[in-house]
Amino acid sequence: MPATNRQLILHSRPKGLLAPGDLQLTETPLPELQDGQALARVKYLSIDPTMRVWMAADTYLPAVAIGEVMRAGGFAEIVESRHPDYKKGDRVTGLTGLQDYVIVDSSAKHFFQKVPKIPFVSDTVFLGVLGMNGVTAFFGMEIAQPKKGETLVVSAAAGATGSIAGQIGKIRGCRVVGIAGTDEKCNWLTKDLRFDAAINYKHPDWKEKLAAATPNGIDIDFENVGGEIMQEVLNRMNLHGRVVVCGLISGYTKENVGMASLGTILVKRLRVEGFIILDYAPRFMEAATQLGQWKMFGKIKDRETIVEGLEKAPDAINMLFTGGNIGKLIVKV
Repeated sequence: MPATNRQLILHSRPKGLLAPGDLQLTETPLPELQDGQALARVKYLSIDPTMRVWMAADTYLPAVAIGEVMRAGGFAEIVESRHPDYKKGDRVTGLTGLQDYVIVDSSAKHFFQKVPKIPFVSDTVFLGVLGMNGVTAFFGMEIAQPKKGETLVVSAAAGATGSIAGQIGKIRGCRVVGIAGTDEKCNWLTKDLRFDAAINYKHPDWKEKLAAATPNGIDIDFENVGGEIMQEVLNRMNLHGRVVVCGLISGYTKENVGMASLGTILVKRLRVEGFIILDYAPRFMEAATQLGQWKMFGKIKDRETIVEGLEKAPDAINMLFTGGNIGKLIVKV
């Protein structure tokens, strides 16, 4: 076994995008394993927008403290165990943190879920469509209550969660319109994922194109972005439409999180509901089972952007906010 563990430590709270030194790569001795503990080698890290929030403020989880290992989800393999529930070779997902190795025990802080070996299925799928992003899309769309023939708009639609939410909308019989930031992403949405239309919000006429793509208005907004994009979608909402607030990524690197006008919500009598995926933890297996079936039968497709090397994790986090990834963003440790 190695004697040291590489870790990315939160050294300073970012202002805007991560700057060099906000996360610092250090090496620390691996602690001796105690009874009731297992040691897991981290293979893949899930890079998600909420990580930027965790660096800045207390939310549904406390902010990461200065000097702590940066919080992150990951996929790991047990390499040594003194825990009755884990044996060498077991594969787990959970909050591994940005590091090479993680201690697995029975405390809530170190909660991990064992994952099976499925033929012809990559390890990384347990961080994407069968992981937090997939179940987030699943339960968000449950809140949306889509009906056949309705129009669903998904912002950040080429991301790990938005792309799955839109495909669930198609399964439920909706007209699905995605909003993304490049023509390549828009082409992926329409050609591979069967979205009915995709709008590049960086084009100057994107608002006119959104109107043309939603001739009957919008019934459901699966909101991942906030700010101007959210407001424009709300302007086209039908009376009594539903807004599922999954994220507000446009404000995560700014002082204020972009929120839409309450006046629009009032006049259009919209139902707006936010959710945190941890609330649905008892039903994760239900969601993963359904998502797995959809994937197996080709009803859901996914795509990954993989960055090599733990030391590149800060750059990968910034990619979420500069539009550098398509689908699920992962760091291969």
